[in-house]
Amino acid sequence: MRGAPADDAERFNWAVDGHENVVAELAAALGISRGRAGGRLRYAIALRERLPRVAEVFARGAIDFRLMAAVVYRTELVEDRGLIAKLDAAVARHAPRWMRLSTPKVIERIDMWVARFDPAGLRVPGRRSEDRYVEIGPTDPGLAGVWAQLHATDGAALERKLDALAATVCRQDPRTKAQRRADALGALAAGADVLGCQCGNPDCAGAERRSGPNVVIHVLAEKSALSGKSQAPGYLPGFGPVPSMLLRELAGVAKIKPLVVPLAGAESGYRPSAALAEFVRFRDLTCRFPGCDQPADVCDIDHTVPFPLGPTHASNLKLLCRSQQASRTLRCLPDAVRTPGTPPAVASHGLWTDQ
Repeated sequence: MRGAPADDAERFNWAVDGHENVVAELAAALGISRGRAGGRLRYAIALRERLPRVAEVFARGAIDFRLMAAVVYRTELVEDRGLIAKLDAAVARHAPRWMRLSTPKVIERIDMWVARFDPAGLRVPGRRSEDRYVEIGPTDPGLAGVWAQLHATDGAALERKLDALAATVCRQDPRTKAQRRADALGALAAGADVLGCQCGNPDCAGAERRSGPNVVIHVLAEKSALSGKSQAPGYLPGFGPVPSMLLRELAGVAKIKPLVVPLAGAESGYRPSAALAEFVRFRDLTCRFPGCDQPADVCDIDHTVPFPLGPTHASNLKLLCRSQQASRTLRCLPDAVRTPGTPPAVASHGLWTDQ
């Protein structure tokens, strides 16, 4: 199923099409994310419609998934049906002998056949200046890694800015230069013009420096962990556990707000109260559709059993992103309410805790 035709002008106004609907069902059936399901469907369509001979050798086990995926990717710019058929036959004939080759060698072989039949279909690297990106992801508990490629001028400017911020503390600051530069990046994100000093000297002018405009993040934590009675880690959505020591440091500057557990009874209206909506968002954290990990802030609160037959209660409410709501593939899935052991709470500059 490929959804609407590519030339259907109205398709651009759709919230979801047939393709996205199949992706959602595939993700649920296989228990994988929507991104992976979309990739699987893309390969299936390419093998069925463009590369049936390659599909045959893949189905026999003569080539593996890595090789099949490389063939699909490296040949998808060839548009002429006759050339695609010739390329399909040639690659299917030779690909089983490429199984022992490394990925770069496999790419060379595929590109050789693409160049023989359709040189215009070769994948060529874009201009290096277009390969800019910034990626941030979890590394060790309480830490995040930053990987980036910038314009050289922006990189030089950032380098000097971090050095300048790192130098705004006094000589007694206990951090190394590398640590001060790392903290300077966080200060820069918070809109600060200077870095707060950690020397501990009450007379140090830098110790009382405050950041600029607040940047709100949320950290889930147990109240006992903030008081030091428990070593239970907190949870930073998208980055994983936050060590208890870091939680207590954060509690000293963050706003702490209890997460109210909803009452046993259902609410009377369709729209949940602010407190109930808040609880559902921090309980679910992401879209509840199987395989979907869209964060809570881009999801809506949905009734599993439609209102008014289904109550406006935590047990009948869940988060769904707009794509999954539009696909209408969710058929009253059982609402797996989080167990009491799940860290209930959040933070900075809101730090939420349990009661």
